[in-house]
Amino acid sequence: MGRVSPNIAEPADSIVPEDEGSGPADVEIIVVTGMSGAGRSTVGNVLEDMGWYVVDNLPPALLLPLLHLAATTAARGLRPPRIAAIADVRAREFSQTLSDALATLTAEGWHANVLFLEATDEALVRRFESVRRPHPLQGDGRLLDGIQAERAQLADLRSNASVIIDTSGLNVHQLSAKVTPMFAAGERRARLAVVSFGFKYGVPLDADFVFDMRFLPNPFWVPELRALTGVDAPVAEFVRGQEGAEPFVDQVVALLQTVGAGYEREGRRYATVAVGCTGGKHRSVAIAEELARRLDGDLFATFVMHRDLGRE
Repeated sequence: MGRVSPNIAEPADSIVPEDEGSGPADVEIIVVTGMSGAGRSTVGNVLEDMGWYVVDNLPPALLLPLLHLAATTAARGLRPPRIAAIADVRAREFSQTLSDALATLTAEGWHANVLFLEATDEALVRRFESVRRPHPLQGDGRLLDGIQAERAQLADLRSNASVIIDTSGLNVHQLSAKVTPMFAAGERRARLAVVSFGFKYGVPLDADFVFDMRFLPNPFWVPELRALTGVDAPVAEFVRGQEGAEPFVDQVVALLQTVGAGYEREGRRYATVAVGCTGGKHRSVAIAEELARRLDGDLFATFVMHRDLGRE
């Protein structure tokens, strides 16, 4: 599938066919937005490789005409009904107009999932300096001034996003690996990312739910288990065999199944569950694997990421 980059906003009447059948239909729409330098282009490339029709730098006012066109032409087999629109601050009055455009879509019966990409100030500064480009909102100020202005401008969009991904510690390949299962073709269940992490490296910023496994004994202090990880059977059996481990997993599974039923009713398609321990090597890994195994079913399509596995 190709990617297009509209340079001007054509009048809506000139691009929407007057065929019957234009409407929400079965068109799937993702709006990719977020902080400049957080990886929007990378996500666009991943989605394009997966068969999505990617439109880069789309003016928010063109979202609805684009969907009308997709619905009409998809009915004739001329356009795939999976649209990914990348929108950013290059569009004038970006935040407000994108919020208005999304509200209009909802009012007319469309459901657009918003993927918001973010990263820490430190990570964004490092990325901009590595490519020697100014921030689009920097003006005559410092690079950090532009980043902070954009973060403030996007605060409302972030709070209403369907899924948030923090790319601070992710390289291009890791971001691709995280995005791919979220938007797999033909999967109608909610995608649930179960992420293990170490508290000493920080809580994932994109987590919808955070669970702390430090109430369980640490296999690190068992000499024969120290060099292993939670994906190894001896560690997994040790962790699950501790007092309180199985009741904890049972209650988390019950909680998330209740949440998953609500997601299904509300049309939400993505969520991230973060499971933490001290270093992200033993307890969190074992419990994340168990949660992903037990939650994969009618409500969720789960996948696991071990963020800090392999760190010293």
